[in-house]
Amino acid sequence: MGNYRTLLKSQGCPELSVNSLKSKVSISVSPAAKIKKPRRAEANFYPSFPLGETQESMEKERIELLAAIKRRNNDRVIAEKMARTFAYRRQEVVNEEPGIEDFKDRWPALFQQKEINAEFQRLMALSLEQTFLAQLDRHSSQLIKVIQAKGGATRAKMAGIMITYDEVEDIGIRRECVLKGLITFLGEDAKYLIKEYCGSSGDDAQMELKQLTMAVFVIRKEGEGLKEPPEDIGIVIVGVEVLQDLTSVASACALLLGLIYSLNLAYPKALRFTFEVFQKIFMQLEQHKMSPKVQNLFGRLQTSQ
Repeated sequence: MGNYRTLLKSQGCPELSVNSLKSKVSISVSPAAKIKKPRRAEANFYPSFPLGETQESMEKERIELLAAIKRRNNDRVIAEKMARTFAYRRQEVVNEEPGIEDFKDRWPALFQQKEINAEFQRLMALSLEQTFLAQLDRHSSQLIKVIQAKGGATRAKMAGIMITYDEVEDIGIRRECVLKGLITFLGEDAKYLIKEYCGSSGDDAQMELKQLTMAVFVIRKEGEGLKEPPEDIGIVIVGVEVLQDLTSVASACALLLGLIYSLNLAYPKALRFTFEVFQKIFMQLEQHKMSPKVQNLFGRLQTSQ
């Protein structure tokens, strides 16, 4: 296997050559320093350019894409160019680890709901929102039973959420209740992932959003609670609002997971178990490598079915 990898590297395989000493900056002269490799079961972590394409031709495509996104009803052209420049964009993410604001300026088309789903499909060979929501719905009834079986302070924290779940019929709100209950059940705080604001506190909300590392934000009207659909749902990463006008909190959580994969970001430490459930139970990726806490939850879900 070692000889095979050496042969691949000599042929210019990008996923191997990116970790060679020649590809590393002078301060990282150790072969083991800053190894770039799949971390979360990525099927296409470091793709090669399309046949006959170079960095210069890919940059030309990127500039054409910037012009294409300004035209109306141009989704087909945008989708084609995004697919064609996937390897160029992915190598930029892995090699340079760009800031979110700069990367959004260079690749604004990526920060659209449709293109996040498409990018995840290219990277993982798996649909994003469809799989996430289907698995969330599949496990919801059993998750509710497991959550409600929890006692003590955790059960008290989830009481209001569970009451809302029983009273509403809106599927988006019910999914949001399940997600909030899940986060609390895992011993984490739902407020770290889902930040809720009142519409009248616009300026204060904007200031706080700029301080957030990664979250789903929800804007609600004055006096309205969880039972009413919010005014706006979006995603913020490192203080940059990358998405707005989303249909539900559950959809926003799926898209946030997609952006983490697309931008090669780490999971927030305060929500590591939540995102592990998203990845390994909902998306069914690397299910053989679960932490004890998530493995216990997964076992209880399987036992109940």
